[in-house]
Amino acid sequence: MPWWLWILVGAVLLAAEMATPGGFFALFFGVSAVAVGILARLHLVRSAWLEWLLFSLLSIASLLLVRDWFVAHLGGSGGRGGIDDSMVGEAAILTEDLDPGGVGRAELRGTTWTVRSSGAGGMRRGDRCRVERVDGLTLWVAPDR
Repeated sequence: MPWWLWILVGAVLLAAEMATPGGFFALFFGVSAVAVGILARLHLVRSAWLEWLLFSLLSIASLLLVRDWFVAHLGGSGGRGGIDDSMVGEAAILTEDLDPGGVGRAELRGTTWTVRSSGAGGMRRGDRCRVERVDGLTLWVAPDR
């Protein structure tokens, strides 16, 4: 594969990382593709099979060795710290009725969130509810009593 194509693929992967909620996955593939492109441009790698081997090894090694550090220090969606811990226990205001086990919407910190009821009873619009856990962008809530 031509060196410039590796750089282009790397740029697309890096853009994809920035456009998606951070899990820090595409980042490592993008950086690896750019690195292989640079090595190919400098004629340090000349065969296609070696380019693909280096790309695979660099991607996997960086994922295994560096991703955990990135998530811990930069706060990606790896479930360590960040929004998950800070929202649990806070009160939200329902913006629509919420049936037991149902899905609805609530406002918290000036933002509307998708909420799922974890309580046995239904809640009505305007009721306060307490965040019990965070699952991605969904808040699990129970009536605030």
